[in-house]
Amino acid sequence: MFENLTNKFEEVFSSLKKAPSLDENQVDEGLRGIRQALLEADVSLEVAKDFIEKVKPKALGQEIIRSTSPGDMVVKIVYDELVNLLGEKNNDVNLNAVPPVPMMLVGLQGSGKTTTTAKLARYLENTKKKKVMMVSLDIYRPAAQEQLKSLGEQNNILTLPIIEGQQPSDICQRAISAANLNGADIILFDTAGRTQIDLQMMSEIKQIENTIKPAETFLVADSLTGQVAASVAKEFNNTVNLSGIILTRADGDARGGAAVSMKFVSQVPIKFLGIGEKIENLEVFHPDRIANRILGMGDIVSLVEKVHNLQQE
Repeated sequence: MFENLTNKFEEVFSSLKKAPSLDENQVDEGLRGIRQALLEADVSLEVAKDFIEKVKPKALGQEIIRSTSPGDMVVKIVYDELVNLLGEKNNDVNLNAVPPVPMMLVGLQGSGKTTTTAKLARYLENTKKKKVMMVSLDIYRPAAQEQLKSLGEQNNILTLPIIEGQQPSDICQRAISAANLNGADIILFDTAGRTQIDLQMMSEIKQIENTIKPAETFLVADSLTGQVAASVAKEFNNTVNLSGIILTRADGDARGGAAVSMKFVSQVPIKFLGIGEKIENLEVFHPDRIANRILGMGDIVSLVEKVHNLQQE
């Protein structure tokens, strides 16, 4: 993920770092390159424009810190703004509720919700030491409930037994009772998706939200859909109270624009990245690490921070 963006940024920074000093024209040229790199990475025009508007005054007005080059300072400014754009810090899963804590996964059909439900269950059991029950509310897609049941059996994760013909609202009520009986700490509700956003789908997930009152509502989105992912995030956030985003197929997305745009448009933190097919392939999203990965210049960022801290002492 982000390989294309990293390569473009490195091209821009290499020319800036060669200059012994920077004038406004050089900074403008560098920022044009950064803007173009963002757009080519599938970052929306609105986001790219906002990003440059925030970086430019800092890049022009920043005092050049002793023992660092002007180019290095620009790298640090871009890094700080990128971290800010991606979310500043990792937002942990909210477990601050009376068990069993309900959590809901929403998204379009094909985004990987069911597989992600199992991945998240494994993460919560292994990392948070919580007992999880998985529940399929997808009564529309053939074998959707069977798929979740199979994932549960393969990975020793508790799954609500299937009763044919039950509606999502009835399944929710049965799940809460079953979770209490089984001593589950968390219930993960895998909701039905559609090939596209429609009123019926949104009405149903709103009803489910009202029924279970989730502590977390995760939007599961395919990072390969690029800018479409940002508009999907906006639509879902207008209907339900999204608390986090899980980006799937992040390992196959060389551009990474979906991650940047979705966070900006929805103002909801990205909490996890799906980075493969296996159940353990779920990675906690750390904005600072991702920014380092994008820029490929972690050493420079550390150096500038170190010199700045020394000057403050």
